[in-house]
Amino acid sequence: MNTFISLGLAILIAIILGKTINKLKIPAITGYIITGLLVGISGLNIINNNLINELGFLSDFALGIIAFNIGSELKIDVIKTLGKSIFIIAICEALGAFILVTGIMLILKQGIGISLILGAIASATAPASTVMVLKENNAKGPLTSTLLGVVAIDDAIALMIYSVSAAIAKVFIKHEVVTIYKVLIHPISEIIISVIIGSLLGILLSYLISKSKNNSELLSFIIGAIILLMGIATRFNLSPLLASMSLGVMIANTTSQHRRIFSMLENFSPPIITTFFILAGSRLDIALIPKIGLIGLAYLLFRILGKLSGATLGGYISNAPTPVKKYIGLGLLSQVGVAVGLAITVNKEFTGTDLGNLVITILLGTTIITEIIGPIATRSAIIKSKEGN
Repeated sequence: MNTFISLGLAILIAIILGKTINKLKIPAITGYIITGLLVGISGLNIINNNLINELGFLSDFALGIIAFNIGSELKIDVIKTLGKSIFIIAICEALGAFILVTGIMLILKQGIGISLILGAIASATAPASTVMVLKENNAKGPLTSTLLGVVAIDDAIALMIYSVSAAIAKVFIKHEVVTIYKVLIHPISEIIISVIIGSLLGILLSYLISKSKNNSELLSFIIGAIILLMGIATRFNLSPLLASMSLGVMIANTTSQHRRIFSMLENFSPPIITTFFILAGSRLDIALIPKIGLIGLAYLLFRILGKLSGATLGGYISNAPTPVKKYIGLGLLSQVGVAVGLAITVNKEFTGTDLGNLVITILLGTTIITEIIGPIATRSAIIKSKEGN
């Protein structure tokens, strides 16, 4: 099969399976991921590793669209109302997963370096699954807004935790020296520059939008801006998610046409988003599940526990609305995307050690589970909070 046949078949199967399991009150994206498992390296191998790498740009593009859409929900009035809750909950849930996973790894007699890296990876939450479940169920309300805000800034917090953890881990694993630049200056500057670049492009895009004459021209401006921003972020090792989110925030708050813009993008993006989840499922290898062993099982359980307890604690500390306190943690279990990116970074930064393979094995093995239960848990949260259908 060539690329078009493989991808075309996969998309058609995914849509059919998604619609089928949606009738069972299971989110459609779970069907997309299962389709990926069926046609990917764990199944028929129609979409193999070479094809996954070849289509990697589509996954990046999809993440850009998802992050841009998250920004659309962060209007100034929402930030004023829920801003404190969003930041406190995001910090608590990320640190909760980091502390519990690092702690259990030390108890299981793993090295300090390995424990810190696994804890840092555990702090990351992937926004894609959460956002798509919220969209699918037309969710609106304080829990939905808080959840979108938390997954939006979680990327920045996870990046900070990873940068500090990696710098310390290198002392124990590669005997490098810890410096202020590695621990603080570099990650903070990466976050700030990502936000600035996204915001500046947002100002330019707002101007272009005001000059557009029709819908096709308007959509072309939006797609072009997202692609350009993802390219800039990738080229200069910035955060694509933060940059695209900042672009969305700027559009949502600076142009009167923002509803029209995001509606148009929502109509354009479903095949791209579907492809993202198919590719995510395709790269997951079921054969890795038996290999993760006790360490992998502990990582999975304590990450979930850390996310749930940390988010709940953050909700109470920030005096968030009751639905947020009770259900926010259920929307933070997915990890594919950002965490996979961090795992690849580990493989590059710790070349010559076994750490990279260990992290990728654990992550891809446990992701099979979290990507199936994560969307279901998110849907359960918004149904229980009466914010979705």
